[in-house]
Amino acid sequence: MDSFQVNCWSEHEELKVVMLCEPSIFDVTDLKIAENIGWSATVSHKKATENFMELKAAFEHVGVKVIDYAKELGNEQQLLSKQLINRYFVRDLACVIGNKMLPGNAGSSLRRPEYPLAHSLLAKWFPEHFMSKLQPAQSLECGDVMLLNKDAVLINLGIRTTLEAIESMKTYIFQQGFSEIAVIDLPKGNDTLHLDMNCNVANVNLVIAKSFVRYFPVQVFTAQTSHFDMVEQFLQRHGFEVYWLEKYKTIPDINFVNIDPETLLISKQATKQQLMKHPLLQKKKLLEVEVSELEKGGGGIRCMTLPLVRK
Repeated sequence: MDSFQVNCWSEHEELKVVMLCEPSIFDVTDLKIAENIGWSATVSHKKATENFMELKAAFEHVGVKVIDYAKELGNEQQLLSKQLINRYFVRDLACVIGNKMLPGNAGSSLRRPEYPLAHSLLAKWFPEHFMSKLQPAQSLECGDVMLLNKDAVLINLGIRTTLEAIESMKTYIFQQGFSEIAVIDLPKGNDTLHLDMNCNVANVNLVIAKSFVRYFPVQVFTAQTSHFDMVEQFLQRHGFEVYWLEKYKTIPDINFVNIDPETLLISKQATKQQLMKHPLLQKKKLLEVEVSELEKGGGGIRCMTLPLVRK
């Protein structure tokens, strides 16, 4: 693998390197099975793989380097990994904050085997940046972590992320130069599973969010103090307008990735007219990719993408 240093300070700067993972080898042919594993519908492995290859090609077409971590595992590890049905949701495994990488900790037994497999490689690839000693004892899935800009981080206390885990990583985040961490406690359901199922950064000065999120307070931590605020006021104080969505398709409309400040990578199922309605998004380039088979697993493009380097 080419040598590079991990580096991410926001959700919107130019994306240079990402980690992905090809979906597992299994078909999910029965709706009852899909429900039992937390998926919304039956899934064809062939179609899911075609979706994955289209997603990978979309990144590569705009010059983003893609690493499929499962291909780098040893033979025995690959034998296990290829049977893990959620393994393509790599966002939850770790997060790059500044120029360090924090490991996550699975909040679901179905996901638990993926974490040590991925972490063993990340620690090997980035020995000076992978903060193995900071791995939280409590669950923390990094779909609940959002870098707003170099000053502010927003984290959700979700089904899969605990306050104890957030407490264990606060000091490190402040050491990276961020000035405030806001913690929000959103409803705990399949439709609100992680923070990025409820809101996302769509521009250097714009956050898209489900309308109910505006009613939630946040606890804002600095290195020395903490206080409460409303989420909209917190975001505005850090330079973000909020585009509140009254109607939405949770996964395709909320779960997208910024390629650079001018470009969003979105699902073909996203409501483009709604995105383009906001003045700050009218000049955005929207790159569409077919991921509907993968979205049946309960996550979208952001869930499937772990940014390693943003310029």
